[in-house]
Amino acid sequence: MERGGGGRTPLPLPRGQCRWRWPRRPGGERAALQEPGESPDDAASARLLASCPAAAAATAASPPAASPSAASPSPPSLALFLLAAAAVAASLLPTGDGQNLVTEDVTVVEGEVATISCRVKNSDDSVIQLLNPNRQTIYFRDFRPLKDSRFQLVNFSSSELRVSLTNVSISDEGRYFCQLYTDPPQEYYMTITVLVPPRNLRIESQKETAMEGEEIELNCTAMASRPATTIRWFKGSKELSGKTEVEQWSDMYTVTSQLSLKVKREDDGVPVICQVDHPAVKDLQTKYYLDVMYKPEVQVLQNSPAQPLTREGDLLDLLCQVKGKPEPVDVTWLRVDDEMPQHIIVSGSNLHIESLNKSDNGTYRCEASNEVGTSFSDYILYVYDTTAETEPAVHDSRAGEESAITAVDHAVIGGVVAVVVFAMLCLLIILGRYFARHKGTYFTHEAKGADDAADADTAIINAEGGQNNSEEKKEYFI
Repeated sequence: MERGGGGRTPLPLPRGQCRWRWPRRPGGERAALQEPGESPDDAASARLLASCPAAAAATAASPPAASPSAASPSPPSLALFLLAAAAVAASLLPTGDGQNLVTEDVTVVEGEVATISCRVKNSDDSVIQLLNPNRQTIYFRDFRPLKDSRFQLVNFSSSELRVSLTNVSISDEGRYFCQLYTDPPQEYYMTITVLVPPRNLRIESQKETAMEGEEIELNCTAMASRPATTIRWFKGSKELSGKTEVEQWSDMYTVTSQLSLKVKREDDGVPVICQVDHPAVKDLQTKYYLDVMYKPEVQVLQNSPAQPLTREGDLLDLLCQVKGKPEPVDVTWLRVDDEMPQHIIVSGSNLHIESLNKSDNGTYRCEASNEVGTSFSDYILYVYDTTAETEPAVHDSRAGEESAITAVDHAVIGGVVAVVVFAMLCLLIILGRYFARHKGTYFTHEAKGADDAADADTAIINAEGGQNNSEEKKEYFI
């Protein structure tokens, strides 16, 4: 991107070359290179002051001063001198037609190296000069007047002046100017932007240890960055949202993000990550591992017998598996519905019955407690006959505080199902009989008088006569 400007202060030149100075207006303001409607040559002739051997030769023929002690030439001599110097300057300046300066802005991280480049299109060997934001000459061609050894020449040619600046600091930020001595002179600038990565990234918590179900606050702070950082929160692979505050001190920024989180027992040992997004760094993050205390988790496991069916005479071995934070120190066995039989052996988290019998039927509970609370799990034992081949009762062991799930014998379930099915069949039969239609019995008088006849002929005669005198057939429905 090209940028334009004005000329600069006198520059140290090799011997035999011209030095150009820009006249100042009253008040110290620099005069413009070219006024509106004025040609470049006229501007150079009217506003450039030349001081070089050629100008001196051009003015050698002018009359000397009247007195050697005179401090300055007379007004006619001064005007002649200025006209001659302007003419020589105009003849010595390169034309500069089609020449352009090309610069690029630079963004650099504090402490690293910045490369400043002034490039010329269609060069004709015009002089290139580089100045710092204070308008001090860093390089004039391949010569470095500035006594700052951090600036080093990388490349110099008629078309490019490239300089490196090592160990960049915030004070180096600003505009740097490239000057090209053409007619008229050209001045373009580029900007160095210094990035400062955040320091002392850390996570702080009000409480080192949290109880299950408790809400905690975490604060992540990224100090002294430029520009301000963006903070993101993650728990495992899930991103969370926090509340961010930004404080500015001078030209530096401190960012603090606050995260509120309700913890569960599953969160114990899970890392909470504070990640920083900043153009000066990549993958900058810090972790905080959650420390969550929770009451015990209790589960009863059946180690023997291997088969699920528990029969009389079998050995039964139960294990109470407990997990909690802090580690439970008190693990006990008890029988819920009766006293614990004397032949049952309890050793820590193990319950052992050498030979099962019907009297062992019941609910056995394992309880465990720590500083947070108490939990338990029930095991319901049903002992079958030695010849039993049915499916066993369900021995359901679950942690809880109120009650355990009671196992029901499959035979009882089968009986209930049979009763329900029989009742439904009876109901269907009754409904069928209620809605079915039944036909009645026919009562006629066709054979009236036949029973009293002495013989068959008499019966037929009586029947025919009775038919003529009888009523019509009637049909009755029941």
